[in-house]
Amino acid sequence: MSVNSTFFQANPSLQSDTLKSMLEMMNGMWLTQTIAVAAQLGVADQLIEGDKSVDTLAESLNVNPQALYRLLRALASVGIFAETEHRHFQLTPMANHLRSDVPNSIRALAIWTGIEPAHWQTWGRLLDSVKTGQPAFEQVTGMPIFAYMSQNPEFAAIFNGAMTSASSMYNPAIVAAYDFSSITTLVDIGGGYGAFLAAILQANPHLKGIVYDLPPVMAGAIQYLEKVNLTQRCQAVGGSFLESVPSGDAYIMKNTMSNWDNENGIKILQNCYHAMPSGGKVLLVQNVLTTANESSQGKFTDLEMLLVTTTGRERTAAEFEKLLNAGGFKLSQIIPTQCPVSIIEGIKL
Repeated sequence: MSVNSTFFQANPSLQSDTLKSMLEMMNGMWLTQTIAVAAQLGVADQLIEGDKSVDTLAESLNVNPQALYRLLRALASVGIFAETEHRHFQLTPMANHLRSDVPNSIRALAIWTGIEPAHWQTWGRLLDSVKTGQPAFEQVTGMPIFAYMSQNPEFAAIFNGAMTSASSMYNPAIVAAYDFSSITTLVDIGGGYGAFLAAILQANPHLKGIVYDLPPVMAGAIQYLEKVNLTQRCQAVGGSFLESVPSGDAYIMKNTMSNWDNENGIKILQNCYHAMPSGGKVLLVQNVLTTANESSQGKFTDLEMLLVTTTGRERTAAEFEKLLNAGGFKLSQIIPTQCPVSIIEGIKL
């Protein structure tokens, strides 16, 4: 039963589907915060071996028992954790995704979404960005996001952990949608810790790879590649893709173009163009904005770009084609996947 169902049952005159839907959407903040706090505390990890009393949990987590009970009671009401007898709680299928030890863990993503102060406070200033067209992130932190990331390793670690978490959910669908058999060396531009490239390499044993991102990210990338036993087939190289990129016969960028305006996007594509052989490919893994009034995750990630970058944005298929052409590539195909993003393939002219 939804948060507002009992209220509407008791007030028949207010049983409007549109009103109920609007209230559910408005109350989304409640769920975002409660999930994020449970993720930050690591409640799900505490329940791996079975149910525990709220007092035992509170002692382990060093929090107030009654406050923790109120938090978990609220989450249990929507299927995240389950309350049993005597104020005990146990995992549910949804709560399992908040564990840190499962393949599809979204714990880091939940912390980024609802707890990380700079990110959460930035969304609180959406009105300012709509009024001015400028990123609220810079109002909150006093500097652009990439500068802030380089000066705040803890923020960068939370961000990269969240992106790795999100990547792990989408990677199988993306890898399954594209035929990588004609590629020898694949360079992942802006690849973070390398989780996306690792998934591609694991599914394609013939491939070699290079994960390429800013130098401060490379320590985390090296650790990740060691963890998944890919150091023999994949290098971690630090640098700025606005200046140059390593040599390879194909380049892949997952959501990288979302961060940049057309001028810088063209510059990145041209750097790839000059580093690859004739007939080389560039693969943009991106949200492709749909037509008017059609539901699209990309239309909301586009607001994220408005908030955190000066010129970042999501694009339509026609806008991607124009961008590729300016960078020296011909749009050959747009491949849908079983997740919200598509694979946009460009061939070097």
